[in-house]
Amino acid sequence: MVGNNDNSPPIRDAVPVIELVDLCKSYHVGDMDVPILKSIDLSVKQGEFVAIMGPSGSGKSTLMNMIGCLDRPNCGKVVVMGKDVNTLSDPDLAKLRGLEIGFVFQNFNLVPRLTTLQNVELPTYANKKAGIDARKKAKELVELVGLTDRINYKPSEMSGGQQQRIAIARALINDPSLILADEPTGNLDSKTGEEVMGIFSDLHKKGRTIVMITHDPDLAEYADRVVYLKDGVIGNN
Repeated sequence: MVGNNDNSPPIRDAVPVIELVDLCKSYHVGDMDVPILKSIDLSVKQGEFVAIMGPSGSGKSTLMNMIGCLDRPNCGKVVVMGKDVNTLSDPDLAKLRGLEIGFVFQNFNLVPRLTTLQNVELPTYANKKAGIDARKKAKELVELVGLTDRINYKPSEMSGGQQQRIAIARALINDPSLILADEPTGNLDSKTGEEVMGIFSDLHKKGRTIVMITHDPDLAEYADRVVYLKDGVIGNN
């Protein structure tokens, strides 16, 4: 099923940001191989907002790990910005992941002892794109998500919605090709969740590429396209 968002920017003809080709993934349990993903083909173009939906156990988390280059496939290809993940060394893969993918998790994953500004800057400590002034960019992003007055606060001093805004700002610090969001409103009340999704919607309108893992059909309505996953296979709802 494909959803259309009339306010979305036109999808540019370019190398896909993410391309999965005949992807499969299984895990060894005891003396058995348990298949999780089976012959997945998926392409995400620059400027798209794609929602991936499916029931518990459908393989959404494993697919997220594949898209996010957090794990490697058993067969098939994961191609990020034209680079085949299976051909990269672990250090090169970590660099690609750090520079090209911004992660937003359900549990925020902020460092408790760091301030808002420091948490947003954090990804640049390991990887930083040339020409980025990390401190200046972090301040701009904190302003973008409306938390300038909380710039020196620590996570424990802020609400869940504010922490998720910090996580979104952190995901943008290296100007990644893809924002990968895993149940981004899962720990938020409905009103705060709408506010967070409003930020994603604004980012999309500005041309950002977003892939969101969700079980919530209301969240999926923000996307251009909905991909349904069941029993490790992409299909119709």
